[in-house]
Amino acid sequence: MRKVFVIHENNDWMVPLRREFTALATPFEEWFVDHGVLDLGEAPPEGVFYNRMSASSHTRGHEYAPEYAAAVLEWLERHGRTIVNGRRALQLEVSKVAQYEALAAHGIPTPATVAVIGREHMREAARRVGYPLILKHNRAGKGLGVRLVPDEAAFGEALATLEGPPPRDGIWLVQRYVRAPDHCITRTEFVGGRFLYAVRVDTSEGFELCPSDQCRAGESALSGDRVAGEKFRVLEDFRSPLVPRLERFLAANDIGIGAVEFVVDETGAPFVYDVNTNTNYNAEAERRAGVSGMGAIARHLTRLLQAKQAAIAAD
Repeated sequence: MRKVFVIHENNDWMVPLRREFTALATPFEEWFVDHGVLDLGEAPPEGVFYNRMSASSHTRGHEYAPEYAAAVLEWLERHGRTIVNGRRALQLEVSKVAQYEALAAHGIPTPATVAVIGREHMREAARRVGYPLILKHNRAGKGLGVRLVPDEAAFGEALATLEGPPPRDGIWLVQRYVRAPDHCITRTEFVGGRFLYAVRVDTSEGFELCPSDQCRAGESALSGDRVAGEKFRVLEDFRSPLVPRLERFLAANDIGIGAVEFVVDETGAPFVYDVNTNTNYNAEAERRAGVSGMGAIARHLTRLLQAKQAAIAAD
């Protein structure tokens, strides 16, 4: 039986997608690509392959999962298998530099950014960008390593007290801080390359903005109530001239399912700062709005599987 194969490294993030597949009676199989054996002399099974590899895999001890996933995708593509979020999508997932260059190629504005290898070069990068600025990892996920630096004095303190492991690829980003008047960003969700919905996300308490319930599990009960009620809110009747441009950008970069985050400054100008090809959703915000991102993903992948089965049957 042909199936939907899900390539991933995080069991927690699969829980809602498993539930949606089961409700649709869609046959599926998970490929947990932390360790394994890939025989290049064998052909992969027939089916639809959905890549959910995350840039933050190393924070869960899965140090080389993206590299393994890249090898699997090379193998699948050589054999002509149907893939959602292929090699190019993975390249953008693990590199914000790659994201910004791809966005720029489509005329989509991003904040002024300088990439740095070696902390001794970070002051020079800060002078180029100006204050206030954001420090972040090129490859991170979940907002890890993101730090707001208001001025030069605070920058010196930040350099002296940077916590946690260095960026996975060694590249720091020094980025101009785009100030949103309401301290909120907009996260636009896309399934099948088409806009699904937009979420307003409050950043006033920090920049770790992963929307899934699992990412919020460590917060206090009081904080969790506030997050559910205020931090994530699905926007009704959202309209933006940026959306069709983002759809074209996603199509050109082989991203069938993903999210794009942007901030709007005091003048009303939008700046895209993150592309997420391993998107998750906030269950409480979706419940209030009566929508389901994982449901949309499961239906999309099921339709692709059904179309593949019909094409094979017709041959």
